[in-house]
Amino acid sequence: MTLVELRYIVALAIEGNFSRAAERCSVSQPTLSVAIARIEQELGVALFERAKGFVSPSPVGAEIVRQARIAIAEAEKIRDIARTGRDQLAGPLRLGVIHTVGPYLLPPLIVELKRIAPTMPLVIEENMTAALQEMLAANEIDAAIIALPFDPPGVATRALYDESFLVIVPHGHAWQGREAIDPGEMRGDEVLLLKAGNCFRDQVLGACPQVSKAETDIHLGYSIGTLRWMVASGLGVSILPASALQRPHASELVTVIPFSPPEPSRRIALAWRVGFTRPKALEALADAVRALDQPAFRHVEPAQRPPRIEAGGSGPASLHRQA
Repeated sequence: MTLVELRYIVALAIEGNFSRAAERCSVSQPTLSVAIARIEQELGVALFERAKGFVSPSPVGAEIVRQARIAIAEAEKIRDIARTGRDQLAGPLRLGVIHTVGPYLLPPLIVELKRIAPTMPLVIEENMTAALQEMLAANEIDAAIIALPFDPPGVATRALYDESFLVIVPHGHAWQGREAIDPGEMRGDEVLLLKAGNCFRDQVLGACPQVSKAETDIHLGYSIGTLRWMVASGLGVSILPASALQRPHASELVTVIPFSPPEPSRRIALAWRVGFTRPKALEALADAVRALDQPAFRHVEPAQRPPRIEAGGSGPASLHRQA
């Protein structure tokens, strides 16, 4: 078996489909299918259960997938260790970002990061939390900016900032002149939410659980920007993160109203694999976020900085998990 074949196994386990797994690995479907069959013949076991439109790891296959991920990560460390001996801030950093953070954090962050680490460009993957978790485990990204809680095995996190939730209403709405809205009032009106599977939707429902009751008429949008324009059109009201309502994303077509204290909020954090060998890159990224002068971001000072690796060191001496 080769590392390439191990990547095929992991990709098929993640995608559950030969065509999508081949696309993920940038190879043809026949190439991936033949490789999987050859590995199964070599090992003498079926790694996957196959049905029409369905592929899933067998019990022994699941164990092999787990070991394959470890092998891939360990092999990648060889390249990382070599980079560590030169300059941890040189070369791309593969960064995942959730959809409800990326458009609002990345523009100012990239400007600041170019000042702090000018030779460390970002390879950006914007996706949902569940997908970013899988990509971290598969070593397809180096780190992710996500909303807490986020506690998969083998992952450390560092809190970056807190961000309040705000209510937006269209002009002419009965709440337009209000100074604050109590979360309990978010019922019975037309409340616009993101579609299922988005962590921000779950956080909104956690703050305003009555929104999901049967008597509430819920309209769904695919993105924060879509929700903002649906409200502007007069369809209903919504709850958005503060960063989505500051310049240049603010709109004169909606009225922004804060929640009454204690206002609901979310905590945004940086996550990375335990054992990641470029801690100075993580430190630079966190420093760039902390340097941002954005009213929506209430910066969280960590109890401990990301672990350092000195030249010639074998790995991080300690890790920090921030909840």
